[in-house]
Amino acid sequence: MKLKARFFDFFLFFSSLFIAIYSAPLTVPVSSYLIALLMFWLFSTVYYRFKIITRSGTTAIEYGISYTWSFGVFTGPLGVFIFEFLYALTIYLYKKRTKKADPHEGLDMLYNIGSYALNGSICYFLFHWLYPFLEPYAFGYWLLMPLLTVLATLLANINLIITFSLSGEEDMIRNAKNMLKYGNLLDIGKVAITNTMLLFCLMERQWGMLLSLFLLNYVVSLSFYSKSQSIQDKHERDKFEQMAYRDFLTGAYNRAFMDQKMDELDRSDEIIGLVVMDIDNFKKINDSYNHTVGDGIIRHFANTLFSRLGPQDFLFRSGGEEFTVILRNRTYGQCMDWAEITLGSLENTLVDVEYGDRSIRVGYTASAGLYYFPVGKPDLMEKGYVQADHLLLKSKRLGRNRVSSQNAFIEEPS
Repeated sequence: MKLKARFFDFFLFFSSLFIAIYSAPLTVPVSSYLIALLMFWLFSTVYYRFKIITRSGTTAIEYGISYTWSFGVFTGPLGVFIFEFLYALTIYLYKKRTKKADPHEGLDMLYNIGSYALNGSICYFLFHWLYPFLEPYAFGYWLLMPLLTVLATLLANINLIITFSLSGEEDMIRNAKNMLKYGNLLDIGKVAITNTMLLFCLMERQWGMLLSLFLLNYVVSLSFYSKSQSIQDKHERDKFEQMAYRDFLTGAYNRAFMDQKMDELDRSDEIIGLVVMDIDNFKKINDSYNHTVGDGIIRHFANTLFSRLGPQDFLFRSGGEEFTVILRNRTYGQCMDWAEITLGSLENTLVDVEYGDRSIRVGYTASAGLYYFPVGKPDLMEKGYVQADHLLLKSKRLGRNRVSSQNAFIEEPS
């Protein structure tokens, strides 16, 4: 599969090289070309820092603004091939120097050069074919360049889908298809307007205006990049915090978050239904089968509890097979109904779990202790948890698969 992808990379590279050599020489004077090449190469290299990189294994997709379309229309296939070769070589050397290069970075260059140079050549031919038809109309030029930008973006994404399909990179195929399907119109519009203005400056040989446009675009891109980095950093922090407070096996909150949430609720003056639950005879399940089966039962139990939570409730894995549920904004009767119905739903349920090389079905039950109380002195959350845990032990003594409860507004537990 990887070999097929490499053949496609070679096809793009040598197709663009063939067109560059045999189509036409440079379409502008050498002096103008060298000035344009230097400016586009310099700013494209500087803009490389704004690229967004998505990785899957050893493969990466780089998203970023491209100046190829305007440069290709101005200089022709040979000019755009030289530009893409010089730019790709610069980035390759930079990655090698900073030790950021992927194992196959050198071969990946062929794809980057071939894909962009080929698309730039296509834009060149289409522009010079279509422009005479649109030139008589007002804003014909401003309609044509955005159209070519959309087409070039579409072709670039199709090339990505083809090469990842040939290499079997499923995650990257989905990323490329999502780009094709849900492409950001704002980003495409920015690329279209930028390339249109760049081409105008190139054709008029307005080098000062070209430099100003690059600098303005750099400042704007830097602002957006800084904002996106702040958003990404916050997302990473939130993700890390969520991982720190979540139980890996079940997705329920862990004991550390439970202690934190209890401290918060101690200052809330709420009326809470605190339920401590665990799986009956769990050690017997582990001894009869293995810990993989036991983990499957725990996950099923957690998913059952999750499915019955309200938007303001909390579920914690407070021990091995023990879970603690905080029910909020409910009456005592509603809390009892919640616990009894939840346990009742387990009685006739068989869980499909993997045992060795086969799938088996295992049944189980659970017990619960419910303490319903107003948070505050003398009953803080920690005391409520101890009371609910004692009620859970009472359910175990009475034969399991039941709820023992106490309403703090009524002295006698039931």
